[in-house]
Amino acid sequence: MAHKVDQEYDYLFKIVLIGDSGVGKSNILSRFTRNEFCLESKSTIGVEFATRTLQIDGKTVKAQIWDTAGQERYRAITSAYYRGAVGALLVYDITKKQTFDNLQRWLRELRDHADSNIVILLAGNKADMNHLRAVPEENAHALAEKEGLSFLETSALEALNVEKAFQDILMDIYHIISKKALAAQEAAAMAGPRLGTSINVANSSGNSKKVCCST
Repeated sequence: MAHKVDQEYDYLFKIVLIGDSGVGKSNILSRFTRNEFCLESKSTIGVEFATRTLQIDGKTVKAQIWDTAGQERYRAITSAYYRGAVGALLVYDITKKQTFDNLQRWLRELRDHADSNIVILLAGNKADMNHLRAVPEENAHALAEKEGLSFLETSALEALNVEKAFQDILMDIYHIISKKALAAQEAAAMAGPRLGTSINVANSSGNSKKVCCST
């Protein structure tokens, strides 16, 4: 969802949060959109979303962020919500290796249902629990490099890199959209109105006349 409008915002970008249940997606969402953190947050059922508006290069960009349920039984429901997404935050828990091991499955699902040009950022959440770390940071860097993703470690509890993660995604999306719009304008300008060329054609009397044809 990358719509251009003329009212309260210039662009509307849909971003999805994906990853296993319990990795902190809902708290990342609430930290970014409301600057809140809830220790007692429950697993998301189905899909929830929230919005926040930012300024990028003098343009008003509205981020519509969808928090998808991580539980297996909701996967068939949430797959439809990938459609129209132009950005994704792929989240794992640095203290739970299984959530990191499942990232490839989430990536396959995302790439099956989302636009091929979607901007993806890998987020290792719960960086505040470094003493319980089960996923080395270098492993995540290697995966991100292999899959062509951006990477950050975040902490929704301490508000570490949450703002930066979304700003990086939105900035990348905005630049992609801007380049496409510029390329379209340049293509239209080059196509432009077609000019005529005069060609002298001799008739049977030896006189010539001008015939205009398009080039």
